[in-house]
Amino acid sequence: MGDIDEAGEHKPQSDEAHSAFTPPLGLPMPSHPTEDEHPTSEFALPSGLPPEVVEGPNEAEGSAFVPPGSADQPTGGPIGSTASGHGTPRGPAFTPPHGIPVIRLTKETPWQDRMRTMLRMPVGERPAPERVEKHEESVHAVPRVLDITLRIGEILLAGGEGAEDVEAAMFGVAHAYGLERCEPTVTFTLLSISYQPSLVDDPITASRTVRRRAVDYTRLAAVFRLVDDITSQDDFTTEEAYRRLAEIRRNRHPYPGWALTVASGALAGAASLLVGGGWLVFVAAALGAMLGDRLAWLASGRGLPEFYQFVAAAMPPGAIGVALSLAHANVQGSAVITGGLFALIPGRALVAGVQDGLTGYYITAAARLLEVMYLIVGIVVGVLTVLYVGLRLGANFNPEAALRGDERPVVQLFSAMLLALAFCVLLQQERSTVLFATLNGGVAWLVYGSMHDVAGIPAVASTAAAAGLVGLFGQLLSRYRYASALPYVTAAIGPLLPGSATYFGLLALAQKNMDSGIASLTRAASLALAIAIGVNLGNEIARLFLRAPVPGTDVGGPLRRAAKRTRGF
Repeated sequence: MGDIDEAGEHKPQSDEAHSAFTPPLGLPMPSHPTEDEHPTSEFALPSGLPPEVVEGPNEAEGSAFVPPGSADQPTGGPIGSTASGHGTPRGPAFTPPHGIPVIRLTKETPWQDRMRTMLRMPVGERPAPERVEKHEESVHAVPRVLDITLRIGEILLAGGEGAEDVEAAMFGVAHAYGLERCEPTVTFTLLSISYQPSLVDDPITASRTVRRRAVDYTRLAAVFRLVDDITSQDDFTTEEAYRRLAEIRRNRHPYPGWALTVASGALAGAASLLVGGGWLVFVAAALGAMLGDRLAWLASGRGLPEFYQFVAAAMPPGAIGVALSLAHANVQGSAVITGGLFALIPGRALVAGVQDGLTGYYITAAARLLEVMYLIVGIVVGVLTVLYVGLRLGANFNPEAALRGDERPVVQLFSAMLLALAFCVLLQQERSTVLFATLNGGVAWLVYGSMHDVAGIPAVASTAAAAGLVGLFGQLLSRYRYASALPYVTAAIGPLLPGSATYFGLLALAQKNMDSGIASLTRAASLALAIAIGVNLGNEIARLFLRAPVPGTDVGGPLRRAAKRTRGF
């Protein structure tokens, strides 16, 4: 039937007036009007089955995909409550379409372990990248990826990171952007990376030279976070990586220059307490170290090489020790000189050099150890010059009774932790890592003192065991925080450095006692190598029984391969 207009005539029905549920013409109409019908849904309760809960008039509909107890989950429906509306949430009523997500208590294995394992595989056995290139599938993006990879490796190598970890970071960045056939190479001053798109294409090679080195573990930690973001986020573009890298380079050091000078004095004073000095010796050693630090900064500002900076830094502590001996004051001048030596011994470079040698990077290890040798020679020249002048002037240095061997466990433990704390400031560490590194340094001295002073174990073995614990704890902390292990290790080995053995050797050489001097310097070198090997052994023990995950799965893969070998086994 049509509608009736104002003139009383019938109008034909429009198409919108027809309904799929309206009976055709000639059939009887249903008992109820069509406008009052509600079509039955396949999710509605069948007739005769009572519902579990009667929902309120204004109650929102529950969702199976909202976690129970959240703000978006209704509390009166069958998902969130019992029939009374006040029950305990029972969880989702339906399984989500993609399954229930697995709850992980820890993150996946750090990228260092995964990339280190892949680096030690032959190219043909390496798994393909877990995902496609990040919105940059053009061949023109390859040079940008290689460039950002080299820039990241440059900051890590300049900050003192080991060659293997630098290669792992470079490989991780390139692998994350889809460059499967790439080979990074790290030497002491040169970084290079080669990428071959296929077996029949020409390789693309880029390189970068590391000309300046700066100790800033805050910047090192920021680069580690950048690499972690690149390797774990699918939408991290090279533009974002360049922006983050520029911010890292622009960031200022966390501690100003005057704080570094004060930290250098605190380190020398704590070392003088560690070897038996008193509080007056603490003040004298701190004053000498701060003067040496300012002289080194002056030499650096004039463009002098680092060798001469170490010569200048070693002279003021020696001069103050000689002056105290000439004045016949009741102050141990030898402890003052020893404290100054603690602040100058390049333990960080020594550990990195030995670690590179143990992991198969022999060229980089040789270059690092050669650098350490030059720096130590600079220290020897500065201290020997002052000692020789002091002996000519009549200063009295007795090697047999120069340093007291008193056992003061509380004072020495406090000194060891203060030394590690000052070392943290000198290394420009993040404030969040200072406490852990300080405690790690206290543990190192506690282990060394218990083994050497109480149990009577030789100093070299005690030092190696203490350094091994430092490396183990540092590696575990770095894995827990997904960062570099250097901030937790380098400062903690400060109390173990062979400052007193070095002083005795230099004093014997100044007194023309060659046999005793060479023996003491050999002992100092043995202690230094024990520190480096112990730290590396602790790192390897932490990784020994940890499996690298198979890409795309949650199960452990094969154990990581050994370092490079030269004789085929």
